[in-house]
Amino acid sequence: MTNYIQRDISDVVLEALHEMPVVVITGMRQTGKSTFLQMQHGLGNRRYITFDDFEYLEAAKTDPDGLLDSDRPVTIDEAQKCPEILTAIKKRVDGKRKKGQFLLSGSANFAILKGISESLAGRAIYLTLHPFTRRELAGRISEKPFLHKFFEKQEIREGPYPPAIKPEEILQGGMPTICLGDVKNAFLWFKGYEQTYLERDIRELSQIGNIISFRHLLHLVALRTGQLLSPGQLGRDAKMNTATTSRYLSLLEASFIICRLSPYLGNRASRLIKSPKVYLSDSGLACYLAGVKNLAPAMQEPLRGALFETYIAQNLSGIIDSTWPEARLYFWNVQGRHEVDFIVEAGNKCIAIEVKAASMWEKKDISGLKAFLSTTPQCKAGILAYNGNKTVRLGERLWAMPLSLVLS
Repeated sequence: MTNYIQRDISDVVLEALHEMPVVVITGMRQTGKSTFLQMQHGLGNRRYITFDDFEYLEAAKTDPDGLLDSDRPVTIDEAQKCPEILTAIKKRVDGKRKKGQFLLSGSANFAILKGISESLAGRAIYLTLHPFTRRELAGRISEKPFLHKFFEKQEIREGPYPPAIKPEEILQGGMPTICLGDVKNAFLWFKGYEQTYLERDIRELSQIGNIISFRHLLHLVALRTGQLLSPGQLGRDAKMNTATTSRYLSLLEASFIICRLSPYLGNRASRLIKSPKVYLSDSGLACYLAGVKNLAPAMQEPLRGALFETYIAQNLSGIIDSTWPEARLYFWNVQGRHEVDFIVEAGNKCIAIEVKAASMWEKKDISGLKAFLSTTPQCKAGILAYNGNKTVRLGERLWAMPLSLVLS
C-alpha cells in the first residue's frame, strides 16, 4: 500500500469547514478523493459514510433524514449516487446551521444530477481535487507555490531547480494509481477507466442514446486537447448534430474529464461568448485516448506539443484551484497573429506564461509574450517557461525560466 501523500487542497478544505455548513469536494473519478477524506489529518473525527456501500446507499434512499440524524459531523463519499441526500442535507442545515456539518465528495457536478430538486446555494462551497501535481508528488506543498510568490514579487531564487519534465511524466499524468506506480500496465488501467466511465458514470448522469458515438467523441476531443473548441466542427467529425455534441461535451465537463479554458479579453463579459480552448483534465488519460505511447523528441509525435501543454494545464489548474482560489486561468489569442498559452489573473493584475516543450528557446518564441505585454499594462510579468534549467531576464517584465520552477 502506497503511503498517503499530502494534497495541496487540504488547507483550503479545513478552512472551508470552519466557514460553511457544507463543503463539497468534486473532481474526476480516481483522483484520490476517498483516500483524502479518510486519511487527511484533521478529518478523522468525522463520521464516514460511502455510497459505494450498498447498505448505506439503500438507507439514504429510503430514509435520508434518519441516516443524518446525528450531531457528529458527517463525511459522505460518492454523494452523487444518491441525489435524495442533498434534499435532506438542505433541510438539516436550514433547521440548524452548523459550520463544518457536512463534507461531501463526488465525481460529477451536483448541479446536473438527475433527481435534484433542491439547491445547496448559500449553504455549500465547491472545491475541486485535481490529479496529482508535480509539487504534490515531490512532497513540497509546505512551500507556497512559486507562481503565487512570483505574482506578488517578481524575484527569482537561484537554482538548483527541480528536474526537467520527462516524457514519461506526461504519459503517466496525475492519476494516483498510475503515477504512484500501483499498477504495471498503465494501458490496461486506462482501458478499464474508460469502460467504467462510459458504462456506469455517464449513465448515472444522463441518458445517452448512443454510447458508441459518445465514446467516439471522447477520443476526438483527446486528439484536439489544447486546441480551440468548435462544437460544430467536432460534431461533423463525430457525425452528430451540434446540439447533441454540445450536450455530450457538457457531460464530459460535468464529470471533469475535460475542462474549458476561456480567452482573456479586455471586456470580461465577452470571455463567455468567445471560443474556449479544451483540455483533457489528465495528460495520461489524454495520451491513452489519443493512442500516443511514446513522447520522446526523436519520435516526432505530432501531438507532443499539445499533450505537453495539457500536462502544464493540469498542473496549473491543480495549483491554482487548491492554493490560490482568487486566481483564474485563461489563454490569449489574436487570431492569425499572436497567442499566449496561459494567463493567470488575480484581482486586476495578471501574468502571462508561454510554454515550450524543448530545453532550448529562440527569439521567435517570445513574440506572443511581447505583444501581450505591449497591450496589457496590468500584466506584471511575461514568462517563457521552457524545459531547461536556467533563468534569464529577457527585458522589462519578461523572463525565460524552467518549467520545473514555474510548477514548483
